[in-house]
Amino acid sequence: MIGKKIVIAVTGASGAIYAKLLLDKLQQLDTQIAGVGVVMSDNARQVWQLELGNEDYKNYPFKFYDKNDFMAPFASGSAQFDTMVVVPCSMGTLGRIATGISNDLTTRAADVILKERRKLILVARDTPLNLIHIRNMETITLAGGIICPAVPSFYSKPNTVEDVAMTVVNRVIDLMGLENDSYRWNKDNN
Repeated sequence: MIGKKIVIAVTGASGAIYAKLLLDKLQQLDTQIAGVGVVMSDNARQVWQLELGNEDYKNYPFKFYDKNDFMAPFASGSAQFDTMVVVPCSMGTLGRIATGISNDLTTRAADVILKERRKLILVARDTPLNLIHIRNMETITLAGGIICPAVPSFYSKPNTVEDVAMTVVNRVIDLMGLENDSYRWNKDNN
């Protein structure tokens, strides 16, 4: 296996824990990965600090890009990034992606991933949803993207907030096509 080239975009929606746990997991799965590029909005940094109480996003070994760096490799389809995950994905970002507004690196990269028919996963983190949100999700789905709401599962009997959030991250890892050792429904009865 050569390894996947992955883009992770972090928006200012609540749910920085999902981004943190995904970045942690990608470090563990590094033998399956050829490279990871990360872009964070200003609001994402503020929400991370508010919700997680630190600036640990600065400590990851991945290449970070400025939110307006249109020279980033994944701003072009020729760089051949396989997968993009927006985690958490605000409804504003989702709406801009749905309507093709490429006004920053996150939305440009998402547009590239869709036009190249590669895998775009949006970990939508908002509730309740209005009709505009739902129609934007439909548009992205019809364009080939995957909406993966940050809705945890509980059949694995998670004990901590991190365990609960990890149920979502494990689904994202599966959607990315990476091999992952995680809880599987009814695995002992197969």
